[in-house]
Order: sequence, then structure tokens, then C-alpha cells
Amino acid sequence: METKSVGIREFRAGLAEFIDNKQPVAVTRHGQTVGFFIPTARPAQADLQALRDAADKLEAVMALTEEEVEASVRDFDGLRKAAAARRRTPNSMK
Repeated sequence: METKSVGIREFRAGLAEFIDNKQPVAVTRHGQTVGFFIPTARPAQADLQALRDAADKLEAVMALTEEEVEASVRDFDGLRKAAAARRRTPNSMK
């Protein structure tokens, strides 16, 4: 990807445009490069929705009572131990 070179005044004046662009910009002052601006991709709508969903799940977990949390931990430990036991047991169907 080619880097566009702009003066510092032009860069300040067009900052919003450079942010929305995907092309890196070399910022110059008196013809000398003083820095680079590399825009990053904005989160996609799906990413934002996934973050919202995760926040909703976190709020639901935070509302659990201590007994509910302990029961969930016991369930998780049981599932983890069962999965480990399955990995240790040789598959007799091979």
C-alpha cells in the first residue's frame, strides 16, 4: 500500500478524512517527514453486537447469588473432569 505524503497543516485540516481512509499518511513539516498516521479499522457492526451480547451475559452473571455461582463452578468442574477422563481413555473403536 502506498503512503500518501501531506504537510502538517493539510493533515490537521483533513484529519477526519484521513481517519476514514485506509491509506497510511506520512506527515511532513518543511518537506521532512515528522511522523506517520496509520488508520485502524473500525469495529464491524457484528463486533459491536458481540460486545453488547457479552456485556449482557456479564450483567446476568453478576446478578447471580453466591449459591448459584458455586453451583455453576461445580458444574464446570464436573464437565472439565469428564472431558479430561475422555481424553485419557483410549478409544476402543479404532
